Amino acid sequence: MSSKIAEYLDKRVLVITQDGRTITGELKGFDQTTNIILSDSVERVYSSDEPMEEVPLGLYIVRGDHISVIGELDVEADAKIDWSSIRAEPLDEIRH
Repeated sequence: MSSKIAEYLDKRVLVITQDGRTITGELKGFDQTTNIILSDSVERVYSSDEPMEEVPLGLYIVRGDHISVIGELDVEADAKIDWSSIRAEPLDEIRH
C-alpha cells in the first residue's frame, strides 16, 4: 500500500478511518506502517439533521492501522459541491 500512497504526496486526499471519520488534507508524508501526515486537514462531520460541518484539524497524523480508505481528492469537483446542503448519516465503524 505504501508505494501507492507515494503517488498522493503533496496532493489533496480524502481518508476514511476505521471509526467512520472522513478527513481531507494534503498528504505530506507516510512511513512503512502507513502512518500518514496531513497538512491543512479538515474533518467532515455528517448528520442527518444538520448540514455537514467542517472541523479544522491543521497538521494531523493518522495511524496506518486506523485507515480504511485513502484516495486522491478531485479538488475542482469538491469545490463545486454545496456542502451546506448535504445531510447524511455518519458512517458506522468499519470492520475488516
